[in-house]
Amino acid sequence: MARIRDICLSSAAAVATLILSACSNQSTRSAQSVPGSDVTEVTDIRPNPPSAESSSHRLIGKAPKATNGMSALVILEPQTPLELPSQAVKPVMDQISLTFIPGLLFARTGQPVEFRNSDETLHNINVKDDATKEQAFNVALPTGVTYNHTFKRDGLYNVGCDIHAGMAAVIISSSTPFTTIADGKGNFVFEDVTPGLYTVRVYAGNQRLERSVEVAGARTEVSIEGP
Repeated sequence: MARIRDICLSSAAAVATLILSACSNQSTRSAQSVPGSDVTEVTDIRPNPPSAESSSHRLIGKAPKATNGMSALVILEPQTPLELPSQAVKPVMDQISLTFIPGLLFARTGQPVEFRNSDETLHNINVKDDATKEQAFNVALPTGVTYNHTFKRDGLYNVGCDIHAGMAAVIISSSTPFTTIADGKGNFVFEDVTPGLYTVRVYAGNQRLERSVEVAGARTEVSIEGP
């Protein structure tokens, strides 16, 4: 988990570890810093936010506050099978000025991610599952070339370039579109949630927390601030 803590977002840009907006999880965020790496831009991507017409149910939550400039990453996973929309836009990770852009990327398990090299130098992309250390892939990527990969399992994936050791990023692949970054105070919101039972998973510094919650009615609240 140490590498994850180094990669996750700075609260100086109003957010932060593992999973969008201080007010809503459906926005896109950019120009954030990543502590402990050369990454100077992080884009927060919701590849497939649910349709605003699908539901009016909102989950409002409280995760641990940001520590050392790192906010909490939050994933909302249904406990029973649900029909979830496919990603509307393919997530993209580029390489610019010896930097992975974004430094944190949300992806959907079973759906493609595109990797690019916009630098005028050869890079390779070495991606490993943080939990198992299993290599997802390791490919060389010349200038102007793209590569597509589909993650088969949910998880946190560390991204590096063996040619340029200072390059680092994190990919969070999940089967659910409900992934977000809490604000510095730990607040997060999921909009348009289908009613049902869910597990809230939070990555905050070296903490990994879980809570079960039932989404019902127009507004559901959950607190997951500690064990």
